[in-house]
Amino acid sequence: MYEDKTLICKECGAEFEFTASEQEFYASKGFTNEPQRCKSCRDARKAARGGNNGGSREMFDAVCAECGKPCKVPFQPREDRPVYCSDCFANRG
Repeated sequence: MYEDKTLICKECGAEFEFTASEQEFYASKGFTNEPQRCKSCRDARKAARGGNNGGSREMFDAVCAECGKPCKVPFQPREDRPVYCSDCFANRG
């Protein structure tokens, strides 16, 4: 049903393949537009936007309010709110 297509990246001008399986995936997700950027330009764009696919996130040191062990959390802890390590947080249910 689908055939591989060669597209031109609007960012860098390089040719890239839009494979039949990628087209099928796009259709299954309801996407109607073809990709306009090659994979490396898409990845660079995500990284610049702060996309979290493989990107690093700033982590903050904290002490668990339940067990007292040091941990790292992805937000700035505040004095008026308890912080839990991942084990204690999971057990709080």
